[in-house]
Order: sequence, then C-alpha cells, then structure tokens
Amino acid sequence: MNITRQGTAVSARGIGVRGPRGWAFRGIDVTADPGSLIAVQGPSGSGRTCLLLALTGRMRTAEGTATVAGFPLPKRMGAVRSRTALAHVPGVADLEPALTVGEHLTEQALLGRHLKGLPWGKRHREAARARIDAALAAAGLDPETLPKGLRTTVRDLERLEALRLSIALAVMQNPQVLAVDDVDLKLSPAERGLAWELLRGLARAGLTVLAVGSDAPADALVVRTGPADTRATAPVPAQDENPTPKEEAAHAFAETGRA
Repeated sequence: MNITRQGTAVSARGIGVRGPRGWAFRGIDVTADPGSLIAVQGPSGSGRTCLLLALTGRMRTAEGTATVAGFPLPKRMGAVRSRTALAHVPGVADLEPALTVGEHLTEQALLGRHLKGLPWGKRHREAARARIDAALAAAGLDPETLPKGLRTTVRDLERLEALRLSIALAVMQNPQVLAVDDVDLKLSPAERGLAWELLRGLARAGLTVLAVGSDAPADALVVRTGPADTRATAPVPAQDENPTPKEEAAHAFAETGRA
C-alpha cells in the first residue's frame, strides 16, 4: 500500500460535539500531515469515540473549525466520509460473528467502485482477489495462521486477529484517513505492541491513522479528551459508570445523532 502524501490530512481548532445532555467533547486542537499516527487518549466517557466519528464526517461538530482530507467540517461531511474509513468501532463497524473471514473480505471486495456493475467473470474474480491480498498484507493477517484459513468464523478469531481483519476491511475502502477505536482493549502487552506497530506501518505507507488507545508509541501525536484537559464531557448514565465500548458508542449517538 502506497498513498500519496500532500497537504494537511487533519486540521482542527477548538472543535466540540454537543448533544441534548451536554458536551461529548470540546476544545480539541489537532494538526497532522498525511502519514501521521494520531493517538486519542482519555478516560471512558470522555468523547474518544465521538472524536473519531466527528473527524471522519460521521458526527456533526457544534463548535470550532476542522478540515479533513481537504474538506471542511461540518459543511462537507459526505466528502469526508467518502475519504475516511472506520475499523473496530463497536456499534458502527462491527464484524459479524457468524461469517467467515473470507466472506467478510469477499463482500468488501465486491463493494469496490471499480467492480460495481461489472459482470461476474475471471477478471472480476482476479480484481477482487488482488484487493483482498493487498488488504491482508497491509493488515498483517496471514490466513495460513488461522484455524481454518479464510473459512475461520469471526467468533473463532483471537482479539488481535479480529482487529487485523477489521483494519483489512477498512483499508479496502482506499481511505486517506483510517480511524480505529480501542486499539489495545483487552490485549496482552505483547499484542498491544504488535497492534500499534501495525498502525505505525500503515502510517509509514502514507495513510493517516487516528486511533484510540492507552499505550501509543512515543512518536505518535497524542490528542487528549476528558477532565485531564479541563474539557466538558457528556454525562455518563448513573447506572453505568464504566460503559463498554459498544455502550459508549450507542450513548454517543443518543447524545449527538449520527450522520
């Protein structure tokens, strides 16, 4: 994978997302060139997922200014969405447990713009296969290491393997910016290192990576959300002081609405 670097990939000044019950986050500043690895850090409920969704055109900002992939937000949210991709975002970019790795990849390959509308044939299959192989290589997912190869169901994948698959599916969308939620959630220290090294490799290839995680490498550009930066946050329901990632995403949509 080789992506042309030009211009500023992400630029935001004082952006915030607000819903009926308060601010999900506010006062965020970030400037990153293409090929940057941006790590979003903060406590649960501090708007980390909302920030990913806002900077990929999937959640409307209420204040501040931002430009992503050359398009202003929130004015050109559709254009930003078409140039960004999500991976591993609970409730938004979920894998289907009952489907196999191969089924996920084939489905995504056939959604490619250059394949839509073409009659199924040898050239079509070859093009889809090439997209799948390139995505697997970029995500570092070797089917030979899986229990049943491409016939392995998602429910049988290890956490790091599932993360790699989710990233492979996102890479197949040819984004300029990739947003990944909870990169190191429930991974061992060694697995966390591998996950961040994967994202660093994608960034080195020119892809701008925006990732939520606690153990980002030292060379990552860190953006913080939450009380540590005295930023207002949306209230977390009293009955769930430590929401799961899926519950946090669902709460974010309830607070702000999804584009």
